[in-house]
Amino acid sequence: MITFADISKTFPDGTEALKHIDLQVREGEMLTLIGPSGCGKTTLMKMVNRLIEPSDGTISIHNKDIREYSIHELRWNIGYVLQEIALFPHMTVEENISIVPEMKKWKKKELSERIDHLMEMVGLEPDTHRKRKPSELSGGQQQRVGVIRALAADPDIILMDEPFSALDPISREQLQSDIRDLQQKIKKTIVFVTHDMDEALALGDRVCLMREGEILQLDTPQNLILQPANAFVKDFIGERKSPWQTAVDVMVDQTEDRILTQKEGEEAAYPSTGLFVLRNEQQQYAGAIQDGQMIELPSLSNDMTLKEAADVFEQQDFFLLPVVKGETLIGTLSYKDILRHLKANMKTDNGVVSS
Repeated sequence: MITFADISKTFPDGTEALKHIDLQVREGEMLTLIGPSGCGKTTLMKMVNRLIEPSDGTISIHNKDIREYSIHELRWNIGYVLQEIALFPHMTVEENISIVPEMKKWKKKELSERIDHLMEMVGLEPDTHRKRKPSELSGGQQQRVGVIRALAADPDIILMDEPFSALDPISREQLQSDIRDLQQKIKKTIVFVTHDMDEALALGDRVCLMREGEILQLDTPQNLILQPANAFVKDFIGERKSPWQTAVDVMVDQTEDRILTQKEGEEAAYPSTGLFVLRNEQQQYAGAIQDGQMIELPSLSNDMTLKEAADVFEQQDFFLLPVVKGETLIGTLSYKDILRHLKANMKTDNGVVSS
């Protein structure tokens, strides 16, 4: 989707901001860029819409050099969300959102429907907020309008430059959740710059950790935490392992008495009380038995993080779930197993592991 090929940037004062960057942003993914101040992450992002030009190398979108696009064509197809929000104070919410679609000659009815749709997607009631000025909105509401404005003309790419850093912690966490939910629906290609490690890990499909103009590690959040490339990456991330460990790290082995084997050609006599996971003779997950009756039970994949597994438990009423690798049943996991593991790995203020 977006390809950076041997990108370098040296500013007139001699500052070497980027050094031979090779990077591909996949279509439909959210890539978060993070690193110490001055590492080059914002410079790299601003090259996508040519706010900054590279000294060397090429940047391509859909295999076409961005210099071959007219600057208007390029930027109309790239939404941009800033930390400062930068809504026009004399314009209403709908007027702020309408700027780029109107430049692209959208029809009024189509644009009005688009505004309503986007406002509803981010939790802003259109009838209540369309005619309001930015000064009548909270910081979190203004930032939602900023996100909507970037999405209004349905661009393929969204650039987000530390968009939530000026917000209070509660608003910031809510917007992070909203952006995750929104991305599941719209599947845009998003490059998101942040200085907050928790935000980078929570939002990114992949995280690009930079230092002194170079990429130190480009990886999934889970791999970044569990398999840091070097000591700097490990130190920069800090101690965050437990929520990113997988279901396999915590599951109860399949020899435990939570699992029953279904034998072909035999009349099964299942326990009349309790919940059990069922496997066939090929060790494949075959279902579950609750109080003697066959039931449908959702499964957890072996590479699912504890955070993701906890989300699955919260969405249904079963206390026990099977862990599978492909079709093979490799163990079970309960909500209590997760809590027990997290408690065992929590540290007190003096650094002593609690029991």
